[in-house]
Amino acid sequence: MKTLSFAVVSALSLSLLVSCTARHKITTCVPTVVKAPELMKTVSGLQYTITTKGCGVQAQKGDTVKVHYTGKLTNDTVFDSSVKRNMPYEFILGRGRVIKGWDEGIALLHVGDKATLRIPPALGYGSRANAKIPANSTLIFDVELLEVKAGVRKWNTAGKDTVTTASGLKIIYLSDTKLPEFAASNKDNMPVSGNTVKVHYSGFLLDGTLFDSSVERGAPFGFGLGIDPVIKGWEEGIALMHKGEKAELIIPYNLAYGERGNPPIPAKATLIFDVQLLDFTK
Repeated sequence: MKTLSFAVVSALSLSLLVSCTARHKITTCVPTVVKAPELMKTVSGLQYTITTKGCGVQAQKGDTVKVHYTGKLTNDTVFDSSVKRNMPYEFILGRGRVIKGWDEGIALLHVGDKATLRIPPALGYGSRANAKIPANSTLIFDVELLEVKAGVRKWNTAGKDTVTTASGLKIIYLSDTKLPEFAASNKDNMPVSGNTVKVHYSGFLLDGTLFDSSVERGAPFGFGLGIDPVIKGWEEGIALMHKGEKAELIIPYNLAYGERGNPPIPAKATLIFDVQLLDFTK
């Protein structure tokens, strides 16, 4: 058999590469500078201008975001800058861990976006001074959204049946109940009063606001069923689950924190818990 020369092999390789590229076009999105940035205003009074359009995902409430920023007063005095320190700032969006103008403004951006946020005092530090920031200051932030790490999301229960108990608790089972370990008849795989259970959970208000999550902390929650004090909806709901099973518990306020609530949970709040029963011991 004749051996192909290096030149012929190279030509064939190049031909194949061109052919594959033509059929499977590889595109890399590059952030683009906005030629005529438009000043936008939200109902809260926040003003923003996107100066560079990125290509990444949009930030959502509950996501961990990484941002570079330079903060200025209206006279152009710089009072803080992560860029100068070369240390991007990271926080969970929508949890009130930053000023309101940031929680709202960063949620308008995609990864790679650069923008200028003009934040009125009501969305900043209000009538109180804060270090180099005088009271009642309008703040200007040049920001760049560098990264978004997806936060806890409510489980998708579309198409799943809802079971309502006599107490008013609603349960949507997400695991396959046709599997033997999750079959209703398999009582041995279900905890009873006196057992110690270990669960992962995320709790939401009806508007989708996440108020607590063992998943986000990376630390499952354990308690004695029928022994340790938890809300009634948990006592009932966890006892109706199998080891390993996932379910959504929709708990009316009378089985949760009642008429008074328990901040940040408001009064008479129906609560939604996405729960997985990880284990139980007798």
